[in-house]
Amino acid sequence: MKNRITSAKLIILLLILFISFDAAAQVQIRRAMTLMGSRFEVTLVDKDTTTANTHIDQVVSEIDRIENLISEWRPETQLSEVNRQAGIRPVKVDKELFELTERALFFSRISDGAFDISIAAMDKLWRFDGSMDSLPSPHAVHKSVAKVGYQHIILDQEHSTIFLTLAGMKIGFGSIGKGYAADKGRELMQKMGVQGGIVNASGDLSTWGKQNNKKPWAIGLFNPFKPGTMVKVIKDKDIAMATSGNYEKYVDLEGKRYSHIIDPKTGYPATGLVSVTIYGPSAEFANGLSTSIMVLGKQAGLRLLKQYPTYKAVLITDKGQIIK
Repeated sequence: MKNRITSAKLIILLLILFISFDAAAQVQIRRAMTLMGSRFEVTLVDKDTTTANTHIDQVVSEIDRIENLISEWRPETQLSEVNRQAGIRPVKVDKELFELTERALFFSRISDGAFDISIAAMDKLWRFDGSMDSLPSPHAVHKSVAKVGYQHIILDQEHSTIFLTLAGMKIGFGSIGKGYAADKGRELMQKMGVQGGIVNASGDLSTWGKQNNKKPWAIGLFNPFKPGTMVKVIKDKDIAMATSGNYEKYVDLEGKRYSHIIDPKTGYPATGLVSVTIYGPSAEFANGLSTSIMVLGKQAGLRLLKQYPTYKAVLITDKGQIIK
């Protein structure tokens, strides 16, 4: 009997040691890369370095797959074909692209057109790559806005087609594409059983689980008016976030700063807010809200946000006011 008890104790002890060793064997690996024309960072808490790097490779492949579907710059994508056939004919697309377009039109409707993926038609008018040295003429702005309007994006669910009714129209997913990619990367890793991580698409990110030290992920929001300082640190184990701001992609002309976030109705860069950060369950949804609110402005933007209580916001006005 004594030997049996000793054996049982030994088995329990070995089991405890195995569990402890397994927990201690976890690693936290981070890798940075350029995807979708932007800096991405993938951080995973995994059982070992080799497995973590294999999983990161899978995230990269997933994001590249998404880019090959929704990129407006790669000529071979379905989205590029939709743009080429603007004003000519509907284009049959995969269910994934069709549903992403549906969700984009949802944001257009709830924001009364402040969010509009057809703003892509103005990509040659406003350039934020350092090559712009003068303001576009009012006539050029007015002419370009004529090709913008989500009402002219026609979806046929039965045939899974997208039709841009105006010749010269163009749609793009720069406003929600990175948030969508972050969400899909997180979804893939959760299916693979990865215990925790962050897929960070240039500030649009999705997290799950906890850090290797068992603490929640801590996401800091920097203050563009005070470099090196943060306005808020968000700690949670499952959170998604998106930030729209005018302090990184902009051009200074004639003594005034013009940002890359364009008001679809006026054709001019949005003013009033410097930064809008939205956080909640989905980075894609947060992306749609942050872009909409940047264009709508503080008052109308906060009214829109109140309709979606699972999402919270940090707004910074051009006067430096911080609204949490």
